[in-house]
Amino acid sequence: MASPPHVRTGRLTELDALRGIGALCVLIFHYSTRFHELFPQAQHVPFSFPGGNYRVLLFFTISGFAIFFTLDRIGTVADFVVNRFARLYPAYIVAMLTTLSIEYLAQATALLIGPMAIMANFTMLQGFAFIPEVDGAYWTLTVEIAFYFCMIALWRFGGVRRLEPMLLLWLGLRTLYQLWPDMPERIVMLLVLRYVPFFIIGMLSYRVWRGQRTWRQQAPYALAVLASVAVGETWDVTLAGIVLLLGFAVLIRGNMRFIALRPLVWLGGISYSFYLIHQHVGFVVMLKMTEAGYSPWLGFAAAFLVALALGTIINRLVERPAGDAILAWWNRRREPSARIAPLSS
Repeated sequence: MASPPHVRTGRLTELDALRGIGALCVLIFHYSTRFHELFPQAQHVPFSFPGGNYRVLLFFTISGFAIFFTLDRIGTVADFVVNRFARLYPAYIVAMLTTLSIEYLAQATALLIGPMAIMANFTMLQGFAFIPEVDGAYWTLTVEIAFYFCMIALWRFGGVRRLEPMLLLWLGLRTLYQLWPDMPERIVMLLVLRYVPFFIIGMLSYRVWRGQRTWRQQAPYALAVLASVAVGETWDVTLAGIVLLLGFAVLIRGNMRFIALRPLVWLGGISYSFYLIHQHVGFVVMLKMTEAGYSPWLGFAAAFLVALALGTIINRLVERPAGDAILAWWNRRREPSARIAPLSS
């Protein structure tokens, strides 16, 4: 695997396409497999997509790669916090309130949580307190927030130039967790010890893509990542790690342009809002279609279209404009030379 010939910048279209593929995988998994697990009495499509479980590993690898697009354009920890808040919170709140409204209107009591748990969900930190989420898909947000905490620490105290040795230390903490299975759960969560190898795959790949390192230089760290996964996970997760590492090596060489199809790139662009809204809302749609006597295939298609429509609306009317407005407000408080780019750029 050769190093890129020059420093690269700008948007990597294939990354958006991968987000789109991941979004499709998670939807198919939830609508074909998770729906049947939660509502065995309801009609469901006659197939299962358990492989959708691996989609979170793809998303975490993408996050490890894409986090540097934020780090490269900020100057302070406050910049980072505001940027991530602008990116995540407005769409999250609207998606959560929309999900709750649909659940209450449909009287989907099996999906509802208590008032105190709902209030905790407004913080986005409910996972750290082991409080149920409004939507089951929100559990990954706890992982992402913990990853941001770790990246702030690495960026602020370690620096990108010493990134790889710091990543080895991070893997060492994961090894400690594997040797000490009773490690306090909040420490495991806060340090992302279950999923850190997949974030690191993305981070190693980004450094090669930017021309900051070569694959020859990254090889020891990549092998350490795969060894960590092989020791602590099952064979299929280890295989997923190998596929992700090889896949990102192919992607950053420019040999995966064939996946950059316009529908996938577009879906990748709305994938966050789509992800937030698809699960419980889709379950409600499928339940109501079942009650009305429609084919489970029609219920599946209707749930997909509703999630797609709501995800698009939230992305266009909330996620992008609200995020840009928050960053514009923040930039007005700063010197021109220290301003950060809007999310839509």
